[in-house]
Amino acid sequence: MRNESYHKKFYLIREDVLPEAMKKTLDAKEMLERGTAESIWDACHRVDLSRSAYYKYKDTVFPFSTIQKDKLVSLFFYLEDRSGTLSKLLGVVASSGCNVLTIHQTIPLQGRANVTLSLNTSDISMEIEDLLMELRKLEFVEKVDVLGTGA
Repeated sequence: MRNESYHKKFYLIREDVLPEAMKKTLDAKEMLERGTAESIWDACHRVDLSRSAYYKYKDTVFPFSTIQKDKLVSLFFYLEDRSGTLSKLLGVVASSGCNVLTIHQTIPLQGRANVTLSLNTSDISMEIEDLLMELRKLEFVEKVDVLGTGA
């Protein structure tokens, strides 16, 4: 008998469109992982979630950071064409502990350039969401998209 869950498709979904039960399940799982809840009942009680909903979603919903550990991440950037932007961008990536595997930069057109980075996140020193937030704060970064992930 083959494992049906192995052949399921996976999606990356923004938190604001998740049903409340899934968000609460993630909160309960985090409490259990960090040891701030003594049991599943305790975690469910604290986040106001039924245990049946917890068991329904616990093996199907995961934080992005959990999926990204020991993985590859490809990021696509829309950058203003300024001297030193790529160097500054790579400095932020390096300070996070990520290893840059590939870099592809387009020729700047109309003051904008596109850069794709493939990163090994196995030694990242922060949550991937925090890295993305830091990258988005850079004044020359107009947009950052996660293109994909892999092993």
